[in-house]
Amino acid sequence: MSQFKSASLPEAILCIIQDKKTEKPFTGEYNEFNGKGTYLCRLCGLALFRSNTKFASGCGWPSFDSNIEGAVLRCPDSDGTRTEILCTRCHGHLGHVFSGEHFTFNNIRHCVNSLSLDFVPNLEVLDTEEAILAAGCFWGVEYFFKKLPGILKVEVGYTGGEKKEPTYKEICMRKTGHVEAVRVVFDKAQLNYEQVLKFFFEIHDPVQKNGQGPDLGPQYLSKLFYYDDRQKQIGLELLKILTQSGYLVATMLEPVAVFWPAEDYHQDYYAKTQKMPYCHHYVKRFE
Repeated sequence: MSQFKSASLPEAILCIIQDKKTEKPFTGEYNEFNGKGTYLCRLCGLALFRSNTKFASGCGWPSFDSNIEGAVLRCPDSDGTRTEILCTRCHGHLGHVFSGEHFTFNNIRHCVNSLSLDFVPNLEVLDTEEAILAAGCFWGVEYFFKKLPGILKVEVGYTGGEKKEPTYKEICMRKTGHVEAVRVVFDKAQLNYEQVLKFFFEIHDPVQKNGQGPDLGPQYLSKLFYYDDRQKQIGLELLKILTQSGYLVATMLEPVAVFWPAEDYHQDYYAKTQKMPYCHHYVKRFE
């Protein structure tokens, strides 16, 4: 997979990671966040920093006194005074690095924009891949994917439409062209994209044309969004296998579009409510 995911990223993230802007201090999601795990490059999914290197510097941005070996590139900033830090693989802009401030024993501060990062609760991952999938109500899709070993993060949201920052109310009114979808981040050392797609086809009914289960409407259609030709070809091959097995598959294959995270109350919905999926269940469809 070409790991450059700019087609799925909202403008606010692209302004930081591609255009080298800086988010406002004390506003970032990870500034005061203290979860145990790994921080990834938001653009390409490479592991950059471990949580045990994060410290409170008071500067207003996440601070790390060490990076994963070989993951962060340093270069002179265009301002002629600072040192910029970039993801080694995709050269996405992360922030700047400073030394001599004596915050920690390492005497280094990687000052990083939260929007340049993706956090996963895993302390060993080195590289990841991403899939964007739509299979009806995103609560149920999230529920099942979180049970698959190797999955690091599942985020529910909206994609495939034209309107920026759509809301759940607008999605339900069917005015934006979006579908409910999930963004799935997985450990490439434990899973591959084909395995992720097979699971996708086995946790929902890819034959249903008008929604999923009792949830009917265009926002609940089965869609597979691909980042590049490799993902597209894997999707086409699995669709072919299902068709040859007798399934009249309704799943649509489309290039990725901007993925907009859903409102907070939709994230981890079944874990919060202690309810169970009502329109998804597992059916084995591949040998």
